[in-house]
Amino acid sequence: MSAINTETLLGQLRWRYATKQFDPGRKIDSPTWAALEEALVLSPSSFGLQRWRFYVITDVATKEKLVPPSWGQRRLVDASHVVVFAVKHPISPADVRRYIERTAEVRGRDAEDLAGFEKVINDFIEDPPGGLDVKAWSSRQVYMALGSFKTSAALPGVDTCPMEGFDPAAYDKALGLEASGFWTVAACPAGYRAEEDKHSALPKVRFEKNEIINYLP
Repeated sequence: MSAINTETLLGQLRWRYATKQFDPGRKIDSPTWAALEEALVLSPSSFGLQRWRFYVITDVATKEKLVPPSWGQRRLVDASHVVVFAVKHPISPADVRRYIERTAEVRGRDAEDLAGFEKVINDFIEDPPGGLDVKAWSSRQVYMALGSFKTSAALPGVDTCPMEGFDPAAYDKALGLEASGFWTVAACPAGYRAEEDKHSALPKVRFEKNEIINYLP
């Protein structure tokens, strides 16, 4: 499989920005969205647990429900798709077992051969090292998926805007997640920038490379 060249990669990363205004008349076509769905599935997670759900919203009425708890941000409605990133907490031994069984299925192994790995995960969750907050750790997994989604979207020229400026509990209620075991962490509208969005032409503000990248001995 051929790799994307570095010029294309950097060009698309320089092109992308947190889109402030979407064109409501432009929709992401089915093949492109199918690829972005697969990109979500391929997102990395600690231990590979994938204790998340990605709720995709295209219905205008449902998107309208999310505007008030998003401090009135209309970009949710104008975007082609909205992805709500949610995570499960707490993670139970049954969740871990399901992942172990799925690993055995995909890799053609006996689940009992993975008992050692299963114990490592369960021990980590039940008695996290260094006083780690497992709920906060779980939410950080979502940001790994969010970053992967934004980068993946930029490559075929799809605009996105990561959002956490909203009331998560109100999102959970609007989307019927309250009894699901999953809670909202972030959202990301996706679509195409409006021509009148002045932010699309602004140069990126980044510190110089030698300020933020350090090579240690």
